[in-house]
Amino acid sequence: MQKKTLRLALPLFGLAALSLTSSAQDFQPRMGEPMAGLSSAQLQRFADGLVEFNFVLSPADGLGPVFNDNSCGTCHAFPEPGGSGTKLVTRFGKAASGGNPFDPLAHKGGSLKQEQAIDPAAQEFVPAEADVVINRVTPMALGLGLLEAIDDADILALAANPLDPNVSGVVRMTQPFEGGPMRASKMGWKGGVATTLTFSADASLNEMGLTNRFVGSENLPNGDAALLVWDTVPDPEDFADPVTGLERIDRQTDFQIFTAPPAQTPRSGMTGEMVFSSIGCAACHVDTPYVTGAHSEAVLSGVSIKPYSDFLLHDMGTLGDGIVDGICSETEMMTRTLWGIGQRQTMLHDGRVTGVPFDAMVDWAIQEHDGEAAFSRTNWNNLSAADQAALVEFMKSLGRSEGDWDLNNRVDEFDWFFMEPLMTGPDAGTVTPDDGGAIIDIDQDGDIDMADMAIFQRAYTF
Repeated sequence: MQKKTLRLALPLFGLAALSLTSSAQDFQPRMGEPMAGLSSAQLQRFADGLVEFNFVLSPADGLGPVFNDNSCGTCHAFPEPGGSGTKLVTRFGKAASGGNPFDPLAHKGGSLKQEQAIDPAAQEFVPAEADVVINRVTPMALGLGLLEAIDDADILALAANPLDPNVSGVVRMTQPFEGGPMRASKMGWKGGVATTLTFSADASLNEMGLTNRFVGSENLPNGDAALLVWDTVPDPEDFADPVTGLERIDRQTDFQIFTAPPAQTPRSGMTGEMVFSSIGCAACHVDTPYVTGAHSEAVLSGVSIKPYSDFLLHDMGTLGDGIVDGICSETEMMTRTLWGIGQRQTMLHDGRVTGVPFDAMVDWAIQEHDGEAAFSRTNWNNLSAADQAALVEFMKSLGRSEGDWDLNNRVDEFDWFFMEPLMTGPDAGTVTPDDGGAIIDIDQDGDIDMADMAIFQRAYTF
């Protein structure tokens, strides 16, 4: 644990210094690190939030009686806390039939089956009448503050003016737990969550069994209230720290809103991004940047980001999960963000795409796209091998920070071994965004010189 803490502390110090001394053109924070430009107070809130995100709850803290795991960071773990994961959970229900709508079997503990219990007597199971049973994999929680800050008007405009005639997305408006006006959903496999605080409160209950000021009642194990006898902590189990006044869900939120968005290196100009757009992927995974709107934390306002999502519900045909969630039908899913995909170990909502090299993962995921995305799948299959390879290289750029040659979310002597021979000197003008050297051509001026090397040094992970 000491080694892990030391490794985190050094990049945090470097980023704090960079916010005061470096130019705007600098290396991008790695996944799991705080945004550049945070104040010392915000950096402290980020650090406190990270501790909370990784805190392992016990039954005495309010864990259970049923839960999926005992900390946020246990599931959102890769490549660093706040990232995605490989842990699968189960959703179930009874399919619509005979004029009867889809039944989430809420009276039997649905539609989410919690995988663990603080006592075997409370262990949940999938009811016999459930004929829809699917997996869900842990999504990424990095950059959520910036997603929250996207202006709803931008998402509504994408729904009103589709970028391609093959797609027709729907906005899912939802009420934040903390009140205020309805907001466009930007989180959740099927939408339904618009703010990071709502995400923290909802996940704390459903994934860990931690009741809080917004959701103050426990999930009934398989719908049986008698099984709550195993949970002896009074509700709500979350409580305010006497020093800061913040509850666990507030500290979880601080970590998530202040995490940097996954980097993209090189930042623009790759051939693969043009291929991505040309075959229709950008019709839903929009490749034009958003500029965030007003947020209570000013550092999150007016920021240009490219999450590669329209945040709309789309009919995905056979790629749907069979679950009805609010206005989201059995075949509809919300467009996932693609930032950070270069470091994911699974793809798609159920994690089915895994265990193969990255280029095969990309192909597999695209082949599974159906419904409104079928045209893009057909276009992918008609590409030349060279264009497919270019698109895969573009996918690898999403989640890679400058200097990270081996795409492991750190910059070290192994990366330098490959980078050092690529130095061209000033004014060479020969490095393109498609070249390997573009990973360290930080100012994207076509050469790799001492200015780039100086930034590489600051990015170096001790």
